[in-house]
Amino acid sequence: MPDNYLETHQSRDTTPAAYEMKLAGAIEEIFGRGIHDLPGLLTELDAVGIAAPDGAAWTEDSFTAEMQRLGA
Repeated sequence: MPDNYLETHQSRDTTPAAYEMKLAGAIEEIFGRGIHDLPGLLTELDAVGIAAPDGAAWTEDSFTAEMQRLGA
């Protein structure tokens, strides 16, 4: 029966980079505080010091592009 369950990270080709882990942890923590809208998430990411990949503040476009890149 255990064969029916997903393995942790089974779809990953590589181990997540430190940046990916930090971003994921921040998103999880922000969601945990009840912030679930994209503008609120982006404001909080900026507030905790996690900038977009280009070093600028997050925008909806930069966040969407980064999630697509990381999910590729």
